[in-house]
Amino acid sequence: MIWTDTGFLLSKIAFQENSIIANFYTKKHGKCAGIIYGATSKKIKNYLQNGNELYLEYHSKSDNTLGYFKIEILKPYTSKFFSEKIKLTCIVSMLDLIKILTAEGQENSKIYSLIDKLFMLLNDENWKSDYVFWELNLLKYIGFDLNLIDYCKYDEIENKKKYFIESTSKKLKVPNFLVENIKEDISDRDIYDSLNLISEYMKKNIFIPNNINFPTSRLNFINYFK
Repeated sequence: MIWTDTGFLLSKIAFQENSIIANFYTKKHGKCAGIIYGATSKKIKNYLQNGNELYLEYHSKSDNTLGYFKIEILKPYTSKFFSEKIKLTCIVSMLDLIKILTAEGQENSKIYSLIDKLFMLLNDENWKSDYVFWELNLLKYIGFDLNLIDYCKYDEIENKKKYFIESTSKKLKVPNFLVENIKEDISDRDIYDSLNLISEYMKKNIFIPNNINFPTSRLNFINYFK
């Protein structure tokens, strides 16, 4: 079996002396793993930064055996953010979420486009609040649509609504920009509260029911906004 595609590198681990096993999220074949031989060579090594988009030629004897990739670099996205630690942490967190939340071999062009869109929005002034909506879209595309308006309650304090979601065990703040679509005066604390809210939703509906550990990279990213 041979196919060609484009894909974003999600992760890689050492394999044998000069090779790696790489996980990609591809445009036509979804999440896919394979060996890259000679990956430690100078010619290839610099291309293999997690988050980069590559052209892939995949070879496998059958659907049930691990194949191998031949690769060419298309867009070296990640290296552009090496000097911006918070954005680099965002990329690492995003790739871990994609790897955990998507199924092997299931095509989803919306998720592929969403990954590409992330690297575009990281260049925007309002990238922090845009990223929150990015995560809500990711949940929607994997079948977990968190429609905040349906869950929110609010108190009115000094003629201003304060939104929250309440469960039997906790009360979570919902920043106004998530409900009212206001893009001004969004603080880092608002970003923290938004990401914390989404984290609690993911834990309750995805991670805990499936006995999956919540990614440390995601916690590291959230903590930038405390």
